[in-house]
Amino acid sequence: MPPKSVSKLVPKVPPLPGASRRQQYSASTKRALIEVAQQLFSEQGYAGTSLDAIVAGAQVTKGALYHHFSGKQALFEAVFERVESEATKHITQAIKGESDPWDKALTGLRSFLDVVREPAYRRVVIQEGPAVLGYERYREQEERSAFAVVQDIVRVVLRAGGLVDDDAMVATFARIFFGALQSAGESVATAADPKAAAARVETAVTVILSGLQALAGKGVDLSHLEPGAEIG
Repeated sequence: MPPKSVSKLVPKVPPLPGASRRQQYSASTKRALIEVAQQLFSEQGYAGTSLDAIVAGAQVTKGALYHHFSGKQALFEAVFERVESEATKHITQAIKGESDPWDKALTGLRSFLDVVREPAYRRVVIQEGPAVLGYERYREQEERSAFAVVQDIVRVVLRAGGLVDDDAMVATFARIFFGALQSAGESVATAADPKAAAARVETAVTVILSGLQALAGKGVDLSHLEPGAEIG
């Protein structure tokens, strides 16, 4: 049986302009399935969540589920997209008022660290996503979501400082930052003292950004450095 809290998740969808009663019901059903599935996948994992539990929590029939989704994997992908979309909105909102590229980077990376500490993001995106969706599909989804925001932030910093003018190098820096922050978020979330662990990660990110800022002040161009060359 699903947790009692799940049965309270059935959402009230705002009226859709021009939509029929049937369309309204269909939208409400689909949203209920995704919200209930998100909670169950976050708490119990993909393998530990049954379609029976999801339809019971959403208070719909299994036929209604199959009307919207081909199966559990398709429903998981819808949950994945929703969690990533919420993460992207959170980061975008956090950096909205920042005009200085270095401040924007620190704010954005702090915000991303907050995101990866959220139970739903950690379980659905980081832990379950690659295995359930498969590597290629996971990367496709990732490129359109939080990673895209991180890449934009990294691009602004590197180009504002005159450090990099090569798209491939920007993508490399972004991928390294993204992977490091995912790992850091996981370690913070499972730490005995999450607050202290988060402070250490923030310090490390600040040091890295300060180092890049110092290199920018020296006019270093990282795009054309040879492997093993001295920097500075």
